Amino acid sequence: MPRRADPRLRRNLVLAGTVLGSSLAFIDASAVNLTLPVIQQRLGGGIEAAQWIVNAYALMLGALVLAGGAAADRYGRKRVFLAGVGLFALASAACGLAPSLPVLIAARTMQGMAAAILTPASLALLGASFDEKGRGQAVGIWAGASGLMSAIGPVLGGWLAQAVSWRAVFAINLPLAALAVWLVAANARESHGGRSGRVDWPGALAATAGLGLITWALTDAPKRGADPLILGAGAAGVLLLAGFLWIEAKAESPMMPLGLFKSVRFSGLNGLTLLLYAAFGGALFLLPFELIRVHRFAPAVAGAALLPLSVGLAVLSPVSGRLASRIGARVMLLAGGVLVSVGFALLAWRADDGGYWTGAFPGLVLLAAGMGVAVAPLTDAVLGAVPREREGAASGINNAVARVAGLLAVALAGFVLGGSDPASIAAGYRAATLIAAAGALAAGLIGFLTAGRD
Repeated sequence: MPRRADPRLRRNLVLAGTVLGSSLAFIDASAVNLTLPVIQQRLGGGIEAAQWIVNAYALMLGALVLAGGAAADRYGRKRVFLAGVGLFALASAACGLAPSLPVLIAARTMQGMAAAILTPASLALLGASFDEKGRGQAVGIWAGASGLMSAIGPVLGGWLAQAVSWRAVFAINLPLAALAVWLVAANARESHGGRSGRVDWPGALAATAGLGLITWALTDAPKRGADPLILGAGAAGVLLLAGFLWIEAKAESPMMPLGLFKSVRFSGLNGLTLLLYAAFGGALFLLPFELIRVHRFAPAVAGAALLPLSVGLAVLSPVSGRLASRIGARVMLLAGGVLVSVGFALLAWRADDGGYWTGAFPGLVLLAAGMGVAVAPLTDAVLGAVPREREGAASGINNAVARVAGLLAVALAGFVLGGSDPASIAAGYRAATLIAAAGALAAGLIGFLTAGRD
């Protein structure tokens, strides 16, 4: 790449590189779910193994994403982004070559760490590469591409698992990572944030250890019962999270400024996020098992079956954002929660129907409509609940809450499953969707009651 290339071209190439890099995380987050039944058949293991394939990634991403953003500001956005993409590529290769479930889960843990590094660094790199006039458009392109990758993920994952191998889902990351590294390394300039404090590594370690122990306890509790080891791990996890809050209260540069939660609106909106994304993540973790193991859908067909969710989010989110500015976020959040709740209830009611158009499709359409109505107003309301100079921290916290919600919901999935046979999956899926319906309705009510508060 010529060193004296046109500055506009260089900025656009940086944008392409950051989109490719962040797409790695978004594709894997959605594509791997469709391969879980296939991986389970090839490598063995029960439902708890499938839970850990998802949660090993989600745990590291949710616990470390705030520290990843701080590291990018302190050590350099370009340097941290390239390190994150490189680590993600190595972890993807390890996933694709994994001979056993323990190796695969360990490699997924490394992927989650890499995603926590590269995702915030990619946005920070865009902010440093574009001026104020071009930044909004660049971030919009980044967000739209991320949504598109999330939409493609289930279809691509299902098709690759059926036509090639589940290992191919991880192999496709390697050329994408190589291209992202080349584009950013050749065109981006190094930049740092204004913060001078240290990265809150003690807080990140406490949060990761605490969430990890709680996740392990919840995942194994259905099999072990009230085992002293389970109870001890859960208690230790709670104590570590309490220690995390103490660290954040004392830290020079906390990854989670606790003062933000003095706002009833900010606290309520994060409570809404926790319930809504827990409902969404937990129930949809079981949906591929329901389609593939119970109703015998081919993996590629099961992946395509989830397209209404992605399409609905992509189409409705921009519209709902504009509408919320006219009528307010409270009504939109309530309407979104109610639609999601009805969608989950419909999925539960039609769970025994093996036909896609009469069984899964109506509920998925309502789910897509509800999430499309709620997500943009929720993001805007979270940013509006804090002073302008704290918007970055507020956005990061809300993003982390959404990821931790999915993590805990998947960990709890074992409580509604009696086994990994089709009958147990069907019964667990119905119970999970009914619980998700109640959670989504509660989320909508919380949003309505708190979004307008000071």
